[in-house]
Amino acid sequence: MGLSLLSRLPVAAFGLAATLLSFSAAAQQQQPGSQQPGTPGTVKSNHGAWSIVCDQPAGASAEQCALMQNVIAEDRPEVGLSVVVLKTADRKAKILRVLAPLGVLLPNGLGLNVDGKDIGRAYFVRCFSDGCYAEVVLEEELLKTFRSGATATFIVFQSPEEGIGIPVDLKGFGEGYDALP
Repeated sequence: MGLSLLSRLPVAAFGLAATLLSFSAAAQQQQPGSQQPGTPGTVKSNHGAWSIVCDQPAGASAEQCALMQNVIAEDRPEVGLSVVVLKTADRKAKILRVLAPLGVLLPNGLGLNVDGKDIGRAYFVRCFSDGCYAEVVLEEELLKTFRSGATATFIVFQSPEEGIGIPVDLKGFGEGYDALP
């Protein structure tokens, strides 16, 4: 099973995820229904290590939500990731989008393993002032792997030889995904 590069993501979905990915790690610790001043969106519910965060982007007719988790490498506090799962507005695709910090080596992509099993790589598709985004369609097989796994490790590279593994707790992923509107 490998990660497939997403090339057909609707622009509106990208805008939502870009907005949702801009949340600070502090937003993860909020209670449901709270909103941090200056932070777009509201944490609607928490599911284990994951939160459902909703916002109504400018021009959108309805609120849009995503399941997300922010993590920092234990031994490298300057290296953090935001992991976001969202459904496109037409509900035809599920997207896994990861925001990595500026300074990562882009050609190596973003590696992923779950519970020690290599899943594949996703390639970075875009960089903004807050970091670089890798994204894939969250296909059924990968979704099952996330539901049954304990820990996903995303690997970013600062040089061709130096990969930094950042663990993401999968506890609550399935429950949160099922609760995602």
